Amino acid sequence: MTKKAVRAPGSRAKLRDYFLRNVGKVLNSKTLGKVAGTSEWGRRVRELRNEEGMNIVTHNDRSELKPGEYLLVDTKPLPAFERGISKELRAFVLDRNGFTCQMCGIAAGEPQIADGGRKARLHIGHIIDKSMGGQDEASNLRAICSVCNEGASNLTLNRPEAIKLLAQIRRAPGKDQIDVLRWLLKKFPTQASAIIKNNS
Repeated sequence: MTKKAVRAPGSRAKLRDYFLRNVGKVLNSKTLGKVAGTSEWGRRVRELRNEEGMNIVTHNDRSELKPGEYLLVDTKPLPAFERGISKELRAFVLDRNGFTCQMCGIAAGEPQIADGGRKARLHIGHIIDKSMGGQDEASNLRAICSVCNEGASNLTLNRPEAIKLLAQIRRAPGKDQIDVLRWLLKKFPTQASAIIKNNS
């Protein structure tokens, strides 16, 4: 009888084991690359997050982490709904929401003062949380930045109506009103040009 060759664990299995041995510890990309033994280690980490639901966070999720740092928060797997939103649905929601956070209004890539000036990264969040019966449908999804996402657990805020927004802007100092105007002109350049043309 010939002995069956024992297959060595793949890079994904090596990374899984390493993260599980280092729960709650900050790990860097250089170490993870060595552990995996492949240049494709980043893809394997994404697979652990997206396919296996490992709660691995990066600087895009936590402000205290630096680029190239990873942290397995705990061993409890993320619910399937948090990793089951398709790329197509994600792209649709981001586009529909104008690539801006639907809680604070910051656009993707803008500096986030509440996060040390780091560029804002958008996630897809539920308006009505899954734990409260919300579904993975476009009508129940919204773009939300990392800062708001961290503080929005099971919290649903309604968008202010235009009349309330205008009342707040009218009460704001002139400098803040000008900042709002600049932001609107930058966000809607085509519409702004048309309005100016029609009113001149």
